[in-house]
Formats: sequence, C-alpha cells, structure tokens
Amino acid sequence: EKSTDSSKTQEPAMKRKKQKKSKGDPKTGQEEESHTCCGCRFPLLFALLQLALGISVTVLGFLMAGISSSLLVRDTPYWAGIIVCVVSLVGFVMLCISYQPDEKTCVQFTVKLMYFLLSALALIACVLAVAFAAHHYLQMTKFTCDTILETCYCKLDTADPLGRTFVYQDAADCGSLTSALNLYLLLQMVLNLIAALVCLLACFVMWKHRYQVFYVGARFYPLNATEGQQQKV
Repeated sequence: EKSTDSSKTQEPAMKRKKQKKSKGDPKTGQEEESHTCCGCRFPLLFALLQLALGISVTVLGFLMAGISSSLLVRDTPYWAGIIVCVVSLVGFVMLCISYQPDEKTCVQFTVKLMYFLLSALALIACVLAVAFAAHHYLQMTKFTCDTILETCYCKLDTADPLGRTFVYQDAADCGSLTSALNLYLLLQMVLNLIAALVCLLACFVMWKHRYQVFYVGARFYPLNATEGQQQKV
C-alpha cells in the first residue's frame, strides 16, 4: 500500500516537471528561433527574393530582345534570370522535405547540395550579366548614331574610318532606341547586382551554418526518441 501511494504521488510530480520543461525551457525556444530568419523558415526569404528578381531580370531581358533583333545574347541577360528562377524553385522544394538533424536522408542532402551549387552558378551568371550590361552602357554613352532604312548605325569614333560600327536593326529612331537601351541596361545592372548579393548571402548562410541552424521543411520527431526520453524520465 505504501508503494502504491508513493507511485501515485510521484506521477503528478513528474507531470508537473514535464509541463515546466515544455513551457518554460528557454533552450527549446532558442532552438525554434535559431531555425527561423526574420520570422520565416530558411530558405523561404531567399527563395522569394530570388523568384521575384529572376522573373524581373527574365522579363526585362526579353523586352530588350524585342527592341532590336540584332542585340546579342550577352546584352539581353534573360539567361541569368532563368537560372535564378530555377534556384528559387529548388529552395521551395527544400521547404517540402521533412527536416531531420545531421541530414540522415539522401534526399535532404541532395536538395541542399543542389541549392548551394545552383546559387553559386546563379551568382556567377548575375556577375557576368552586370559586367556585360556595364560594358555596353559605357559604350552607348560615347555613340554617334545615324538612322538609315530603319536601321541604326552607331560609332564610337566618327573620325576613325576603321572604327567599329554597331548596327541595331528594326529601329526607326536612334534617339528612342538608345534612351530605352540605356534605361534597360541600368535596370539590368541593378537587378542582377541585387540577385548576385542574394545568391551570395544564401551560399554564405548554407556554408557557415552547415545546413543545421535554419529551419528547413517540416520538423520530424521520431517516436523512438520521444519514448526513450519518457522512459529515462
């Protein structure tokens, strides 16, 4: 009878301890906060930013290609925007994978590795797009253009007969074409630079925290671990 009474008194005490640990344990709160960034799960913020920037760069690149059919692919960096959009889609896939500590699943490790590598590739593509746009913009500030049969002919140095001539087809007015291209090139430089910084920050966070600090996907608590903790208590 004494043993039964003692067991009954121990059970509510154990329940109180569990409730105190679940409610007032600061470590659990810190762990949950460490898996979030600005209230959002990683990589939700990066994926949203990459998607918005990728769509903007892609649409702007196709608009630039529609101005003149003679523009080169490097001058219309829609390819950089497409790569950034693909990176953002991989980031959204990461949110659908059940989180497990120490990357115990091959799928989780593979998706994280793909996200890291594609972010590095997108970083390189955006930097190249910024370099090409800046080079073209500097050239256009020194152009002297003439319109002949809906084609715009531009030269860097009119005094040099052997100087390179830049041809922009499907352009009825050189003035409107150069002003529109200057505006588009400036926007491309700004958007690609921001996208490059976002991809760089994503790579830095993934590398520094070794994929374990920010919350990714749905947290998975195995039943065996919880049962073992209850038995120990």
